[in-house]
Amino acid sequence: MARFNASPYQRPDAVLAAENLLAEETSPYLLQHKDNPVHWRPWSQAALNEARALDRPILLSIGYAACHWCHVMAHESFENEAVAAVMNRLFVNIKVDREERPEIDQIYMAALSATGEQGGWPLTMFLSPDGKPFWGGTYFPPAQRFGRPGFVQVLEAVHAAWRDKRDELSTSAERLHAHVGARLAPAPAEGEDPRLLLKELAGRIHGMIDQEMGGLGGAPKFPNAPFLNVLWLSWLQDGNTAHRDDVLLSLRRMLSGGIYDHVGGGLARYATDAEWLVPHFEKMLCDNAQLLQLLCQAFSATGDALFRIRIEETAGWLLREMRTEGGAFAASLDADTEGEEGRTYLWTEEEIRTHLGDDAGSFFEAYQLASPDNWHGAPILHRLSQPEFLGPAREESLREQLDLLLDVRNLRAQPNRDDKVLVDWNGLTIAALAECGRLLQRPDWIAAAQDAFRFVCESMADGRLPHSVRAGRKLFPAVLSDYGAMISAAIALYQATWHRSLLKQARDWMDAVQTWYGDADLSGFYLTASDAGDVPLRIRGDVDEATPSATSQILEAITALSLLSDDAALSERLPVIVEASLGRARSQAYGQAGIVYAASLASQPLKLVMVEETEASKFVPVANRASDPRRSDLILPVGPGSHTLPGGAVIDTGEAAAYLCIGQTCLPPIKEPAELQRVLGNPVASS
Repeated sequence: MARFNASPYQRPDAVLAAENLLAEETSPYLLQHKDNPVHWRPWSQAALNEARALDRPILLSIGYAACHWCHVMAHESFENEAVAAVMNRLFVNIKVDREERPEIDQIYMAALSATGEQGGWPLTMFLSPDGKPFWGGTYFPPAQRFGRPGFVQVLEAVHAAWRDKRDELSTSAERLHAHVGARLAPAPAEGEDPRLLLKELAGRIHGMIDQEMGGLGGAPKFPNAPFLNVLWLSWLQDGNTAHRDDVLLSLRRMLSGGIYDHVGGGLARYATDAEWLVPHFEKMLCDNAQLLQLLCQAFSATGDALFRIRIEETAGWLLREMRTEGGAFAASLDADTEGEEGRTYLWTEEEIRTHLGDDAGSFFEAYQLASPDNWHGAPILHRLSQPEFLGPAREESLREQLDLLLDVRNLRAQPNRDDKVLVDWNGLTIAALAECGRLLQRPDWIAAAQDAFRFVCESMADGRLPHSVRAGRKLFPAVLSDYGAMISAAIALYQATWHRSLLKQARDWMDAVQTWYGDADLSGFYLTASDAGDVPLRIRGDVDEATPSATSQILEAITALSLLSDDAALSERLPVIVEASLGRARSQAYGQAGIVYAASLASQPLKLVMVEETEASKFVPVANRASDPRRSDLILPVGPGSHTLPGGAVIDTGEAAAYLCIGQTCLPPIKEPAELQRVLGNPVASS
């Protein structure tokens, strides 16, 4: 299956034209570089063939559209005629959008890490003509500064080494390639008890948490949803309230800092400091989808109205600024506006006082402006001194003032939007909106999730998902995370709408996963499809990034689907996949927290079966209010028939009742909503 519709550069010539070949791409990131004097090629078999034909090393540059330092390096080096001339003379230059080709990014980021270098973007790697990495870094300034060599110096040094020490570099490349393969596609190993692993990992993460500001100690501060998920599940399974409090503290602090967009909603990618104050201003779809899911769980558990407000603001931002034509969601908003980082989002005190008038005094009792050391832009709006809920009337008044500022801000120049539709990130967003819509009774959010789901389904070809869609062009085949996220999205939408066709779609996607991504011994899956022809290494997809790994996402999806579809074969295969995944995760649990989390979910999942009429339901509203990542909900109509619960018990569906099963153990039938509410509040203790 072709990765994209045919484009002019995909011709069989051994050596491509001496020009920039990005103009026919659809990725906004690649199109940002289409006018560079660098003879960029997109990643393709044709570009790799060219490197072999010319016997030149490859300069691989990986980034993404919202990346501030990617823009800086582009302006300083890739737009510079003299620098470009050196690049064109010495290398075959390949540019990759990491969001469009996550499998390429993971391979070469792992290679950089293996050399002892700190990872990040832009990622700059030097490869042998057959695509094997031998050296790299991230951002390089045009001339020596920040303790880093100048980019032209780097280019010339790499060329000299390739010319004079090629045998050594080739040997190094072979070793590094083999190391990356061993790390990203490791040999099977025996797994351990997932609940014990989760408990141990949660304890280690707890020891890393900043007990004053939340998040991991030090700077920069990332939301790190996979770690927060582990802590939350540790509390749910083992009752460790310290781990729950780590999550609540982290959420409250990050949502009061400058990393959160108080005016417009939504979270920036990370804070550059240790107080959540100075954001790196790009706003990513995946980060905010995961934020919504965590906030739904936190609000359900605590009833803290500030979490509800932040859910509403973030969902509002998604629907207002991130929806694309057709109803799906765009990938990101840029960090920069007109070349200046954060320009759209920043305020002076004078501006705020001008626009709020007499109300400005009360506004500044809750919100502050900060210009910390090493920050050179206008002040950053935050609420770190007032992170708690201030009461309904006060919060409503503040929201009215923020809406006035939003109207003003909307008149400013806006950051560019990367409007490509990433299927896995959309799956995360669909699931989050469906879950939050259930919790807060927002049918408009559920409808938006349905629209995005429909867009993805209509983008399929031959029953298979693409990974990316933009301007009518689709990138095939998908990666494993696309299927994991969309199966979970289908299940979340089913639980919000009770349309059984969604479970059938999820099962069809699972069949595709087993056909195209399964390994030979049926113990797991690869990140890439078996017919993905231009990947240098077929890897597992075990490593977490800003999102949980593809392996963890498919584990979660299989767990829920096996419960809701009563698929015995899938249920029997799940422990084998969990065991193999945990075996691979043993040596690097921090990079694979998602697998530990998903495996623990699979070891003791909750299944809630509600037998009732959906038109006059009494159990469903209770279930909707009790957000729990462990639980999969199924509704059956009252009427003649039966249903087999986990563990083998058969129930009669002729009478309304709810049945909660913890693993293979099921509680007696629950006849009243109040009793269901009590049990869902602490299901393990009730077993």
